Amino acid sequence: MWQRIQTLYLVVALGLLVAMFWHLTFLWWLILLGVACFMQLVAVLAYKFRLFQMRTAIIAAIMLLGLQIWMAVVYLTGDKAAFNITAVFPVVAAILDGLAARAIFSDELIVRSSSRLRSSKRKH
Repeated sequence: MWQRIQTLYLVVALGLLVAMFWHLTFLWWLILLGVACFMQLVAVLAYKFRLFQMRTAIIAAIMLLGLQIWMAVVYLTGDKAAFNITAVFPVVAAILDGLAARAIFSDELIVRSSSRLRSSKRKH
């Protein structure tokens, strides 16, 4: 589990999201962040189910991008107190989720090609 790079991406993204809990001010942001943290945790723990892990990481990335856009809109409409250094964590976590999904997809391709090779050897 830990030797795969996508697990490290997902754990770092989860750490960034957990660090945000103490800096968010709006309840709806906290709820969305909690759901995204749960999805990250599920993605980390679902390492045996690669397609499910990839889908969960992609959904979490989309949710985090939505949260980032929402935070940017609130900041640009005048609530300057809503911005601090942790305001960029959702976009960084979304990028890490995208990298993890790409690595999971490449692992799935490797497993499928090796499975195809094994099945073709049995037929001959």
